[in-house]
Amino acid sequence: MIEPVVCIVPAYNADASVEAVVKGVKLHLPKALVLGVDDGSTDGTLAVLRRTCDQVIAFKVNQGKGVALREAFQWAVDNGAAAVLQIDADGQHDPSVAPKIVAALDQYDIVIGSRAISSDAVPIHRRFANMLSTSITRKISKCPVQDSQSGYRAIRIEVLKKIKPQGTRYEFETDFIILAGNAGYTFGSVPIPVIYDSPTPSNFRPLHSSFQIAKVLWRHKSLLFR
Repeated sequence: MIEPVVCIVPAYNADASVEAVVKGVKLHLPKALVLGVDDGSTDGTLAVLRRTCDQVIAFKVNQGKGVALREAFQWAVDNGAAAVLQIDADGQHDPSVAPKIVAALDQYDIVIGSRAISSDAVPIHRRFANMLSTSITRKISKCPVQDSQSGYRAIRIEVLKKIKPQGTRYEFETDFIILAGNAGYTFGSVPIPVIYDSPTPSNFRPLHSSFQIAKVLWRHKSLLFR
């Protein structure tokens, strides 16, 4: 398995769930360095991150998941990581799957934890939006992506040195797939369970986030014909 790995945990108002996430990562990936990013939380998230993580980046005001990931990626590049694993702080990603996702980097440049989007456990509005955006992202990126909106990902550090996505929130992750796919990087996927009973609600805002993702897809529309 590739080492060293920096596990990035972007968090916003997730004090009810983030401690279990960090402890789960440390249990299943004991050699990973856990980097928490507090995105201007107004609850006790920052205190939890400082108590449980190996390193913490803290923003005074909320800037968005894209900004949090951009800062964390740069930290990993600057501090000698061979790869990063990103996992959400809201408890919707099972840390026990982390070793499988990281291990798949032996075969791929980028590995995405993919949910069974057709599952009844996925709210219907999320199911439709994800299936549509994944289908379009797959065509534009030229890669067999199964779940374009999943934030459970492992990425080789050489990819992060080259790929610089735009966006400040969830659209950042879609832009990353499109840019990386068209740059020739390889994608793999690992099945992950669908979890929507977390004590921390997702910060994904269906209308706003879907609109921002749609803008990214529209910006790259010319790639459909290449």
